[in-house]
Parts: sequence; C-alpha cells; structure tokens
Amino acid sequence: MEEINIGVLTIKVIVGFVALFFIIIITGRTSISQLTPFHLVFVLVLGDFLGNTIYEDKISTFHFLYAIGLWTLLMLGIEFVTLKNKTARSLFLGNPNIIIRNGVINRKLLKKNKLDINQVLSLLRQNHVFSVREVKYGILEANGQISTLLKSKYQKPEKQDLNLPECPVVLPTSLIIDGEILWDNLHELGFDQQWLQNKLVANGYENEKCILYADWRESEGIHISPKYKLNTLNT
Repeated sequence: MEEINIGVLTIKVIVGFVALFFIIIITGRTSISQLTPFHLVFVLVLGDFLGNTIYEDKISTFHFLYAIGLWTLLMLGIEFVTLKNKTARSLFLGNPNIIIRNGVINRKLLKKNKLDINQVLSLLRQNHVFSVREVKYGILEANGQISTLLKSKYQKPEKQDLNLPECPVVLPTSLIIDGEILWDNLHELGFDQQWLQNKLVANGYENEKCILYADWRESEGIHISPKYKLNTLNT
C-alpha cells in the first residue's frame, strides 16, 4: 500500500472544501428535500471527484479544480437552458403530476412515475394526511414530494379557536393494496373475507382484484380507489 503524503492530502482537502463550498453558493442553496434527480446526480459526482482526488496521487489538485469547474459550468448551463426553455425544463427537471383527484389515485400516473401505493401513502402521511379520501388534489412534484389540497370538509380550523371539545382520533386502516387483501389488518378490525366481499359488491365491484386501494374508517365506512375507473364510492 502506497504511503499517503500528509501535506499533499491536507492541501487537497482544504482546496476541495473551499471549492465545493463556493460551488454550493453559486449554484443555489437547495435543501436535500428539494433536490431533483438531476441535481442529486450533480452533487454525487462532485463528491466522487473530491474522493478520487484525495486518495489518488496521480490526480493533481489542478486536475480536480478543472474537473469540478467544467462540471459546474455544465450544470449552470443546463440550469440556464431550463430557465429559458420549457421543453428542456420538462426533460431535465420533470413536471408536476396530479396523481390524486377527489380522493382517487391515478394508477397510470403511478406507473409512469415508478411509484407504488405504499410510497404514496407514506408521502401523504408526511403531510399529515392519513387517508386518500381527504385529498381533493394530490400533486407529485419534481423532487418526489406530494403537495396536497384537502377537500373543504377536511380543512378544519383549530379546535381551540372554536372552543370545541376534543374528539377521538381514528386512524384509517388499509384493507386492499393493488388487488391484494391485507389479512392482518382485516382480522384486527374484527372483519372477515365475507364481510369485505359484501362491501365490494355493494359498491359495484366483483372482488379485490379490481381494487387499487381501499381503506376503512369507522365513522365513514370503506373508501375505494379502483384500478380501471376513476370514481369514488362510499358506504
């Protein structure tokens, strides 16, 4: 194993730190949650440049500065083009997609954006939305987050502002995901397959295979997002 020159290593680390700090300033202070896939690749490649420079004696500090300088110019060039050209912006950064309308998930857009139901539910929960039924519009942003506009009935004022008594909070329970029954959840609620089948038939569906997502809330009943038709039925 080759011995690492501490002096050279120190210089490379300091130069790399200053260079990356400067690049972050000129390219914008975007948080991790706001990174698009294109920006994420840019950051990862910069880190790889620095790592290779530190541990490879054959790569000089000049070569490192040249590489990241060229990479940054390319990045800035792409950002300039995306600011001026809508087609380029769509290609490199992506477009928002309305994946939920009136409480119903759009299955085609899920496939297009390589998302599954569990990912959508997780993103909604991060927005303090615990059932798809509450969403008027759910927009998948370019950075992978979901922005939600709730239905008017779920846009509640603060209870303390209205001096209202506290009510019990009931978490909705998922029953079907992509045509498969979640047996543990069904049994935990005290229901069986026949009960679920009766609910599906009452809402116009033959079986769970044609259901993309369904959940149950005691106060509101079952909520269904079908695979092949966009309509919402409740009992």
